[in-house]
Amino acid sequence: MTTITSRPFFQTDTGAQAVLYTMKNAHDVEVEISSFGGAIVAIRVPDRNGKFADVVLGYDDYEGYRSKKYFLGAMVGRCCNRIGNGRFTLGEKTYQLALNDNGKHHLHGGDLGLESKLWDCEIVKQGMDEVLRLRTVLADGEEHYPARLEIELTCALTDENQLILHYTAMSDADTICNLTNHSYFNIEGHDSETILHHQLKLYADRFTETDSDLIPTGRVLPVEDTPMDFREFHEIGERIDEDYEPLHYGGGYDHNWVLNTGNRQMGICAELYAPVSGRHLTCYTDKPCIQIYTGNGMDGTQAGKDGCYYGRRSGIALETQFSPDAINHPEWDSPVLKAGQVYDYTTIFKFDIKPY
Repeated sequence: MTTITSRPFFQTDTGAQAVLYTMKNAHDVEVEISSFGGAIVAIRVPDRNGKFADVVLGYDDYEGYRSKKYFLGAMVGRCCNRIGNGRFTLGEKTYQLALNDNGKHHLHGGDLGLESKLWDCEIVKQGMDEVLRLRTVLADGEEHYPARLEIELTCALTDENQLILHYTAMSDADTICNLTNHSYFNIEGHDSETILHHQLKLYADRFTETDSDLIPTGRVLPVEDTPMDFREFHEIGERIDEDYEPLHYGGGYDHNWVLNTGNRQMGICAELYAPVSGRHLTCYTDKPCIQIYTGNGMDGTQAGKDGCYYGRRSGIALETQFSPDAINHPEWDSPVLKAGQVYDYTTIFKFDIKPY
């Protein structure tokens, strides 16, 4: 049975109070979620010896989360990932968005996206369990996107150690909607410095080729015989620095894989295994793609939780999504949400252990 408690977290620069919600299941697994940014602040799970550790990177204070330097744990949107040149056409109108990615492209919803919102939160009874419901509204024209968009995220922690993120949204006119969570996992513990010894498996035969700005070229390439092939478990660090153009562009892994299950089909998309602790994470989604980012740009200059300074490749993000720049590639699964339609997607992170 999952229960939820709350406590004050921090005050924003406007004096508003952010609240930290702690979800706890029958096995003492805990998930902490902030009303600011809808951020997953902590996930505490046991290793094969029963020792608990916090396995997501995060901050202790407002200064960290307001900086959105790495979007640690945050909800991102209304359109996550990149839009080339910050421009798209919907209907007969062309929209120009903020160029907040190196001054050339649009990233994660703009200058002030979902990661900067103070969400309305409610603890709701669902059977014997309590779940956390977060809501926010993006105004028509906010960050130069069309339509008023109402977003709801329901977070549930089960006694099977599953964290279920159920996203729904509705708009009053056609718009783009591509929501994800930007948690960075280090399942040896958030303070364990590197994820290069983690083993990763992806349920994807193809990935999207990008240019040097990480904007898709339009080509979807097979992973076979490349360092992008994670169809079986590989150590993340095994091939991350190989002489391979996509890895040069990303400074490591920062790429979109097209899942074999396809759009709206729930299935396993990724597995992550930490051999020392035995912790094992399985990610399920009904989204068509997943972005893997190995924290290549993290520089160790910003204090995180417990005084940790997260350096390069100290966490891995598993971002379930539509493809980057999908709005400009009509041949791909579309992130367009039509007026009155319901955006309805789910991502699940399940934690268990391998005995050896």
